[in-house]
Amino acid sequence: MSIPEELWRRFQEGDPRALARALTLVESGHPAGRELLKRVRGKGRAKVVGVTGSPGAGKSTLTDRLILEARKRGERVAVLAVDPSSPFSGGAILGDRIRMMRHHQDPGVYIRSMASRGALGGLAGATVAALSLLEAFGFDRIFVETVGVGQSEVDIARVADTTLLVLTPAAGDAVQAFKAGVMEIADVFAVNKFDLPGGERIVQELKSALELSPPRPGGWRPPIHPTVAASGEGVEALFESLEAHHRHLVEHGLLEGHRLERARFEVESVIQEWGRQRTQGAGALVARVARGELTPEEAALALLGPGPEAEEGAL
Repeated sequence: MSIPEELWRRFQEGDPRALARALTLVESGHPAGRELLKRVRGKGRAKVVGVTGSPGAGKSTLTDRLILEARKRGERVAVLAVDPSSPFSGGAILGDRIRMMRHHQDPGVYIRSMASRGALGGLAGATVAALSLLEAFGFDRIFVETVGVGQSEVDIARVADTTLLVLTPAAGDAVQAFKAGVMEIADVFAVNKFDLPGGERIVQELKSALELSPPRPGGWRPPIHPTVAASGEGVEALFESLEAHHRHLVEHGLLEGHRLERARFEVESVIQEWGRQRTQGAGALVARVARGELTPEEAALALLGPGPEAEEGAL
């Protein structure tokens, strides 16, 4: 299906309502949305910052403050807030948009909540596709805030240029992050709500853990920033570290690798969604697996066609 020319014209002219319509087409998987993506891919180069961390860490409030810092520097900013989807209704909890309402009259800020759609990692492929639309629309910086559950931290590192992990002095928060392996993928750390007891202890634990973590590409050393998002304390220094990491990526020729990994993640997400849809309509096949008549691999082969093993055998 071709893109409505009126929509395409308005999108190119910078009409935010056309952007909203385009994002809806992409998120719903509409053929016109897919055609639109083909036109816009590679037409923008925004700085993409992933913001992740456990629920209650203050990610939305901190992102709100980072938006202010970006606007002080004249940047046009977009935010994709990935909200958890209900597994029953498919609806999302759009709380992040509420917490950033101060920017709703600023034409230089665009905030969009997107449902995770039950994606295993907390990020849907549509979220990644939306980045292409926002870049083509001309935004200078895009914040992607994740649900902070499951493997969303690992997923956001594959999508963003810079990954910001937000921790708090809350009991067990940092230890849980270490277990999840997030230490290896975060580029910048923020210990938010640093005015609460235990903030300095978290900073010391992070420093100790970073000494044991593998070296980062180009020799980058992740900085740790104490912040109090509610008052803005420490946010300017945090923003400067986000800028420093982007300069590091440019200087060491690492940005292109990030973009390729983002495309790989998007393709994998489409495959995962196709598999989920086909499995839902294959009750008889799934029942045969449950009875031991088929292996899961045989069932998957019947649903999706030859897999990697078949391709290797053909070489």
